[in-house]
This record gives sequence, C-alpha cells and structure tokens, in this order.
Amino acid sequence: MSLNDPRWGNQGNDNNRDGNQGPPDLEEMWRDFNRRLSSLFGGKRGGSGGGGGEGGPAFNFRLFGSGFGVIAALALAAWAASGFYIVDASQRGVVLRFGQYVETTEPGLRWRMPFPIESHELVNLTGVRTVEVGYRGSERNKVLNEALMLTDDENIINIQFAVQYILNNPENYLFNNREPDESVIQAAETAMREIVGKNRMDFVLYEGREQIAATAHTLMQAILDRYETGIQISKVTMQNAQPPEQVQAAFDDAVKAGQDRERQKNEGQAYANDVIPRARGTSSRLMQESEGYRSRVVAQAEGDAARFTQVLTEYAKAPEVTRRRIYLETMQEIYSNTTKIMVDARGNNNLTFLPLDKLLQQAGAASPASASTAIGGDVQRGASAEAAQNMSIGRSTGSGGDFRDRDSMRNRDGGR
Repeated sequence: MSLNDPRWGNQGNDNNRDGNQGPPDLEEMWRDFNRRLSSLFGGKRGGSGGGGGEGGPAFNFRLFGSGFGVIAALALAAWAASGFYIVDASQRGVVLRFGQYVETTEPGLRWRMPFPIESHELVNLTGVRTVEVGYRGSERNKVLNEALMLTDDENIINIQFAVQYILNNPENYLFNNREPDESVIQAAETAMREIVGKNRMDFVLYEGREQIAATAHTLMQAILDRYETGIQISKVTMQNAQPPEQVQAAFDDAVKAGQDRERQKNEGQAYANDVIPRARGTSSRLMQESEGYRSRVVAQAEGDAARFTQVLTEYAKAPEVTRRRIYLETMQEIYSNTTKIMVDARGNNNLTFLPLDKLLQQAGAASPASASTAIGGDVQRGASAEAAQNMSIGRSTGSGGDFRDRDSMRNRDGGR
C-alpha cells in the first residue's frame, strides 16, 4: 500500500502541501533525518549514488553506519567509566559479580566491571554505631518487652542499656546475616537476661552494675562471633536499673529500711570499736596491777621470811639483847606513827596528855609571825615533855632494874 493511497486522505504531495489533514509523511521524515546526520558527520548532499528522489539526498548506508559506530563507542566508553568508584579511608569496598562476592578493596580510586556485570558495596568500618535496649531515644520512652527482666530471687526489674559497636569484617557483615544490626539487639537482650537471671536484685541495682556491664560485653561478643556477624562490641553502658513503677513506692520503703539497718549496724560497730579496746586496756592494766601486787606480796613475804630467819639466828646467839632491840624498834615504830602521846607517871599515877594534833592545827590557823612563836613555844614544851617522858621512862627503868620483855610485861599486867 502506497503512502499516496487515497485511504490516507492524501492526493499526492501537492495536496499535502495544500494543508489537507492526514498522517505525517514517513519518507520525508527519513530524508530529513538522513540530511541532518550527513551534515553532522561531514556528508555531502546529492550525488549520483544518492538514490534519492526529489527534494533531498537518498539514504546512505555508509554514512549511517559511521555515525552509529561513533555513538556506540561513546556509549561503550560511558558504560565502562561507570565502573569507577572511590573508597574513603574509613571504608572498605566489597565487589560483587552477578551478586557473588569477588573481593574487598582498600581506600582509594577503584574500578570494577560496569553494571550489570559487577556492583560494589561501601562499608564503614570506623564509625561507631549504637543500639538501645529497653528504650528508644530517651529513658522515658521505655520498651517494656525488652526492659523487664527476672532476677535470681524472683524479682522483676527494669533495665535500660546502650551498646556501641563497630564493624571488623565487611564480608561477614554483608553476607552472613540478613539483618546484622537487629542481631546486635537480640544478642544484647539475650546476654543481659542471662546475667540478670543469675544474680540477686540488690546486686543488679547497686553494687554490681559495672560488673554486669563487663560480663554482658564479653557474652555479647561471644554470641556475635558464633554467628560470624563481623561486628565488634565497643562498650556496654547501663543507663538505668530500677524496679517497675507499680512497686516503686514499696521498693523505696524497703531501701530506706535497709539504709536504717546499715546505719544502726555502723553505729553499733563504732560503739564496739570504742568500748572493746577500752575494756581490753582496762583488763590489761588490772592484770598488770595484779601481777605487780602478787610480785610485791611474794617478794615481801620472802623478805620477811629471810629477815625472820636472820633474827632467829641472832636471837639464838643473844636472846636478851635481841628481845630488847625488838622492843625498842617496836616502840619507835608505834610512836612515830601517832600524834598523841600519853605518859604514865607511876609515882603519883597522873596521866600526862600531849595534844600534838591540836597544837599543829592551831599553828596552821595562826598568822605567820604568831605561828612561828607558837610553834617555838610548842617545840619548847614538846622538848620539855620529851625530857619528862625520858625521865619518867628512866625512873621506870630504874625502879624495875631493866627492861623486861613483852611476855613478862603481859604476864605482869595479867597478874594485876
């Protein structure tokens, strides 16, 4: 069917030029395209070999093939250039060929075969990534199905913690697990539940928080290494650990009671630390005093025994002289320890009383001048009294002939 068929509504080129409506002339459009392509690549219009028709050059396969080759070369160069990519210093490039792992490239400008033959993935190894367990964003945004855990003493506590990690193996991170970041959350929750379930509530809430974080770090890393995730745990931070809100008031009362108990224990311990050393010191002092008293008594008894032995030896040598000496020493000891002296004058049976204690008291109450005078008079009177005593003793001795021993005097007094 010709393009000039009346069914197309065209009556030749002349009618088409007159503005009759109809579909475009495809042959004319091809000629115009060929002319433009020839002028673009240096072609010439007309010519005997153009095979053309009226109004333009005929179709030239040589010129068309040359232009197509240039376009294909440019397209091929652009396609090959799409294989260049840049890997930063903190990244590693993972090259895939038809979806299969080929190699891992270092930082720098790299080239791979263009898509769809090969592709690449850039993995950041130095960037620190963080996952939150038990909360999201803020501690107030709790995730209870992750935060509530059961302790060894069957108490429920609310734990919120964060895990920081980096990548140490890009191949394992990309290919061994479908969602490696989600596996970090699951491993962290698993490890923490295992550790909390083996410890008591007080240990988890207070003194054991740092130890629990360190143990959880080790256990998480072991789980991730077992699944070959290519992830290395950097730090585990305990954000919050407390009982559930429903029992917070009762728990506060229990904590206060525990604090009061510890305070009373500390006060008792302080009192014991004060009293026990003092009692031990007193006990040691009494023991030392008793030991000293025992040593003194024993030494005194031994000395008295030795003295008695010596006196007995001397008494055996001279009994009369020894008796007189014992009597005089005894009277001297008695008179030196008393403040009152009574003298019995046997001739007239009068009793002489010398109140020396009263005289000393009066001497202490008087003025210094009068006191010295009074003391001088008293001393004179005391000397007179002593002389009278000696005379009385001498008269008694003279009348009796000599001193008699104490046994004979006792017998004489009993005879009276």
